[in-house]
Amino acid sequence: MMILAIDTATCFAGLALWEKDHLWAEEVWHTRLNHSVELMPRIQRMLATQRLGVERLTAIAVALGPGSFTGVRAGLAAAKGLALPYRIPLVGVSTLDVTAYPFQQSDLPVWAVISAGRGRIGAACYQRREEEWKQVIAPQLTTFEALCARTHAPALFVGEILAAEVALLRSHLGDKAIVPPPALRARRASYLAELAAARLANHDVDDAMTLAPIYLQTPEGHALVTEEPGFGR
Repeated sequence: MMILAIDTATCFAGLALWEKDHLWAEEVWHTRLNHSVELMPRIQRMLATQRLGVERLTAIAVALGPGSFTGVRAGLAAAKGLALPYRIPLVGVSTLDVTAYPFQQSDLPVWAVISAGRGRIGAACYQRREEEWKQVIAPQLTTFEALCARTHAPALFVGEILAAEVALLRSHLGDKAIVPPPALRARRASYLAELAAARLANHDVDDAMTLAPIYLQTPEGHALVTEEPGFGR
């Protein structure tokens, strides 16, 4: 099983070539909404380095958002453009699911965060309950101040969190705010590949023709497209 994972949901983009029990290649980079220009050359270079043709791929995994409208669309278009001609199975995964994934053994609630621009964030909460890892608060548009107001017990905060925002969390919550170092809390395309592999093992794939982005929800439950100006702070 060889999976190409594509994540361009935010200004932190990533690619991975993943095979069961082996990660062949992975790349993470910061982009200023140049996803559509940067993505395909990087995919081509990664495949060429591993001497792989697209037809050798077992599946393609793609991050569906929430995130930048431009970024999510670029990644999804590339994934469909590769999957459809070769009839490669396509699996779409929530950006916040990918962010929270490596912390699923934690006993604490895990707040997965992405930047939404203009001081706002997209966030969802995950927790292990009765030995099952699940999303307990759905993705929504919010702020760090609002997260602090609803946090009354220790919790992990992971994802796209700047130094000033780490300081804000700790000033409001003290020891209740547990923020891993940047390298540990970063979203990685290899996590996306592993989530996709779990679905593929259950023969769970998406329809490449109809697969669509996931948008943030306001607290009132309205869908919202992340604004591009200032996105990624």
